[in-house]
Amino acid sequence: MVTSPGLDRSTVLGEVAGAAGHLARICFKTGPPTLTGVELEWTVHDVADPARPLDRARLRAALGPHSPSTLDDTSPARPLRHGSAVTVEPGGQVELSTAPRSSVAALVSATQADIDELDALLARAGLVRGQTGIDPWRDPRPVVDTPRYRAMRCVFDRRGPAGQTMMYSTAGLQVCLDVGPAAGLAERWAAVHAVGPPLVAAFATADRHAGRPTGWASARMAAWLDIDPARTGPVWSAHQPDRDPVAAWTQYVLAAPLLCLRHDGPDWTPPRGVTFADWIAGALPDPPTTDDLEYHVSTLFPPVRPRGYLEVRYLDAQPGRDWTLPLVVLTALLGDERTVRAARTIAAPVADRWRTAARYGLADPALATAAVALLDLAREMLPTLDLPTDTHDEIDRGIRRRIAAAQRGDR
Repeated sequence: MVTSPGLDRSTVLGEVAGAAGHLARICFKTGPPTLTGVELEWTVHDVADPARPLDRARLRAALGPHSPSTLDDTSPARPLRHGSAVTVEPGGQVELSTAPRSSVAALVSATQADIDELDALLARAGLVRGQTGIDPWRDPRPVVDTPRYRAMRCVFDRRGPAGQTMMYSTAGLQVCLDVGPAAGLAERWAAVHAVGPPLVAAFATADRHAGRPTGWASARMAAWLDIDPARTGPVWSAHQPDRDPVAAWTQYVLAAPLLCLRHDGPDWTPPRGVTFADWIAGALPDPPTTDDLEYHVSTLFPPVRPRGYLEVRYLDAQPGRDWTLPLVVLTALLGDERTVRAARTIAAPVADRWRTAARYGLADPALATAAVALLDLAREMLPTLDLPTDTHDEIDRGIRRRIAAAQRGDR
């Protein structure tokens, strides 16, 4: 979690107002939108037999000094050559988290170079990245185990199997965008949510899991939606379109049940049903601190999560170099106030249709219509991103392919 300079991260929180003030300071850092980042996840597979279970030791050997501490507690956890940090998710999914860049062109170039470096590391161990948003060959299976992950699994299992599917089988693409000027925060916040369902449909890649068709265009998004609406549901809704983003996020955070309760022992499972607001009110023996609040925020997974910037979490992993397409589309749609308003208007009729988007994708006519209009708008804005000609042309071709798919109503 990004924090503001000078904040004491161990300040005891004795009242809700203190928590609300801290959230406002750390989660919505307004100002000119100049930086963009991306976080890319992939399932990892044996080259010859993609259904073969992933071995932790093999993955650790492949990543070497870039292994995160969750995989190897002696690792220096070095970033890749162009600055991307490597982490490993509970099911062995590898994730690259880039440094933010001031231009999309620089971000694309540096990130692709780090992806190429990762591919070379994996290839030496006979491994390869997956190409979709959910493991198409294997059932959910843990690879990395920590107190946090054990607590997550315990809490998620109370509601059904979706939590384990998400933890061990899914791979997403996250775009990180500056919050923007304070005066435009509400409009930008609404727009980045509203365009979610049509973009979920346009970029869905998760229709097969564990060797079987799932019946969903994005079984990854379906798993997220089924975990717990208090933790993974959207913060913004078309039913309350003009609600203050800071107030809405504060209520969401305080009302969410605890997922982990950190201490020195191996079992971090919290008491059932205790929210962060309950903790402030005295539900647990020791009061929470601002550090506890920030950790609690890290256990919330809505489609858009404010972390000082806007972390857009609703996209499936993409095949090959297509990871650039949703990155550029979102950046273009949120490039200026006019485009933000236009994108929100286009998406308004389908702004709350998350489950429909996950189920039917572009086969839903209303979502397909909105997706075409949004992709056309993004193409119109491409020249403003100052991309190199070859990158511009590659991305333009990719967006036109998605427009054609939407016009056909492809699943």
